[in-house]
Order: sequence, then C-alpha cells, then structure tokens
Amino acid sequence: MNRVRAGDPNLVRMGFMPLTDCAPVVAASLLGFAEAEGLRVNLTKEASWATLRDRIAVRHLDAAHMLAPMPIAACLGLTPLADRLIVPLMLGFGGNTITVSRGLWADLKAAGAPTHLEAKGTVRALAEVVAERRRRGVAKLVFAVVHHHSAHTYQLSYWLAAAGIVPNVEIDIVAVPPPLMPAALAAGQIDGFCAGEPWGRVASVAGCGRCVTTNIAIWRASPEKVLGVAQDWAEADPERHFRLIRAVYKAAVWCDDPANREELARLLARPEIFDLPVPILQANLEGRIMIDDGEEIRVGGFLNFSASAATFPWKSNAAWFYSQMVRWGETKMSAEGYARAQATYRPDLHRTALAPLGVSLPTANAKIEGSIDVETAVPSTVGRLFLAPDSFFDGGVFDPEQIDAYLASQPVKAAAQR
Repeated sequence: MNRVRAGDPNLVRMGFMPLTDCAPVVAASLLGFAEAEGLRVNLTKEASWATLRDRIAVRHLDAAHMLAPMPIAACLGLTPLADRLIVPLMLGFGGNTITVSRGLWADLKAAGAPTHLEAKGTVRALAEVVAERRRRGVAKLVFAVVHHHSAHTYQLSYWLAAAGIVPNVEIDIVAVPPPLMPAALAAGQIDGFCAGEPWGRVASVAGCGRCVTTNIAIWRASPEKVLGVAQDWAEADPERHFRLIRAVYKAAVWCDDPANREELARLLARPEIFDLPVPILQANLEGRIMIDDGEEIRVGGFLNFSASAATFPWKSNAAWFYSQMVRWGETKMSAEGYARAQATYRPDLHRTALAPLGVSLPTANAKIEGSIDVETAVPSTVGRLFLAPDSFFDGGVFDPEQIDAYLASQPVKAAAQR
C-alpha cells in the first residue's frame, strides 16, 4: 500500500473492506487515477465495517468505501460515535447475494424454492420452512449481515417481510464481518448470510453454501456502497475533495469496461486486497453465480459501477434507507431526521466535481424508487441519459415525498412501529 507522511496537502487517507465493490476505490488508488488528479492515497484494508466506521469518526481516515446507509446512521447519531459524513458519489449498485447452508437449501427445495435465484418464490419457501420449524419447536434460523446499518440488513429485512417473516422475531439477524461468513456457515453458527461478493461464491466453492438470490433480484439497481467522506475534511479543501470524486468516478468507468475485467480481477486478487484466486473475482465481475453441481448462472447487471448514473447519489436512496431505519425501530420518524438523512447524500457536489468531465448526469435530485420497469430516458445535464430498471421484486414503490404513507402501508414492521 502507498504510505504518505501526515500533513501532506494532497494526501487522502482512505479505507476499504475486501468486497468486489471496493474496486473503484482500489483502482483509483493503485492504477493512477488519483495520481492523475494530483492526489496521493494512503489506502488501508479494514478488519470490519465497525472498525472502518470508528476510524473515520476519529479522523484516522478522510474517506472510505462505505455501506450506503452507514453515513446516514452516523449523521442521525445512531452509531457509537456520532459523526457528520457526506456521500458525494455512489460506488455502483448490485453485487450482493443471499447464501444459505446446504442443509437449509435442502429444506427450501423441499418447500418448492425455485433453483434459479428467483426472489419471490424463494422467500415464500423460506416462510414455509420458518413456519414448519416453529410448529416442531426447532430453534430459529440465524442469518448474518455485514453490519446492522447496511444495505444488506435492509434488503434482507425487506425480502423477509414481503413473505410475512418478521426479522429478529422469526429469524435472528446477527452481524459478522464478511470475510468470516463462509467459515461461520461451515461451522453451523449461522444458517445463511447476505453479503457482497466474493464471499457467497467462496462459500459455494467450499461446498458449505448455496446462493439462493441476489440483491438486484430483490431491488433492481439497488444502492450498495458509497464513497463516504468526512464533512469537515471535504469543507477544509473543496478542490481536493472534487479531485477525489473525479478520480474515483474515472476508476468506476474503467472498472465497468469488460475489456478491463481480467486486469481488475488480478488487481483485487493481490494479497493486500483479497488474497483470493483470480477466477473467483473474475466470476464476480462477470456476474456469474454458482448454484448446484458447479453450474453457473450469468446474472445481467449483477454489478454495475458507473453505467446508468450508478455513481449518482440520489436523495431518494437516502430517504428509502431512512424509511427502513424507522420501519425497523432504529429511530423515530421526524421532519428533522428525514431532512438530515437526505442532506447526507450530495448530488450537488457530484455535479460540481464532474462538470469538467462533461458527464451526463440527472437534473433531478430524487426519483420515485421502484417505478422504472424498463430502461428509461430522463432529463440530463449533457446529452442523453438512460436509467436502468429499479423495480422491487414485490411491486412496491417508494415516493420520497410520501414517506409517512409508505411507512403506514407496510404490513410487517418493528413492534414499536405497529
């Protein structure tokens, strides 16, 4: 990793977790994109999301590859060290899988689960398994997520609730660092997990897990990771902040190019990044998901770093995450909290930073999430811009201007919200 002395005005101290969607941050740091912007990056691999969160809170880091809801939770004071973080750039969408133990997969198949990653039929089968275990007096299933304030938590909870399963009542949800999930599954400590790749594939290759669905099957074009930045660091030198945004954006475009996948897989496979075989990482980048007997399914759009405005920090994404924090009893609905959550995502800074590049960006700051069924043209700053479908698997729609009505319409929610 690069090491630069403290106090350097062009230094960026940036952290990441070993997940395939860290690619834009790693590529920006190690392939010259940051250097081309006059920046020198001190890039560090973190042991857990909690460690990364706390290191940026005490300003050992300036910016980081972060879970999309984590800056919102920090700004709402829901983390041990409340902090003011901003999100000037998303790191793409997709890239998560839900993986279960081989034993649970056998039960799901017996309950009629589809074999090809379909979200609705799989969760219906899971609801039957949960009900049968309850009738027999068998212990509740335990699913792991990477952190409680993660897209994984809210995607998994949304998926379960759509089938009438109450998270943390009928299925326990625990937090486990993603690299430890395959071992926890193999040891029988958890029955399944929702995590970014490559850890679902690692479990499949090891023979202890089976992928049953993906986050884009639950919510197409679902936000996943972000570039989280300390607000005071960004405000101390706005131009340095803009240079960082441009460097990571250019790296995201490079990562999306199929011609670069093999080189990117080799980069990520390095001991200081993943220390995993190149074929595992290349499969992730190509959207190849392993199922039974080594068979693979290629999932279109499984991981998107930059296309379809995937880097744009929609305020409606922030609003949806806030709605889920309220839904599951993590905070109370308030006008102040809602405004603070939305203010965390900064499309204004995104546009300003990328203006010199002539990038086509949305002119709106928010959209109705789940309303786009086919690729759709939208008003843009330059030329033409098409957004990818963003529908929810259950047909749900989220209007950020109608958050109270949305919350009232959810049949499954935390006891405190019923």
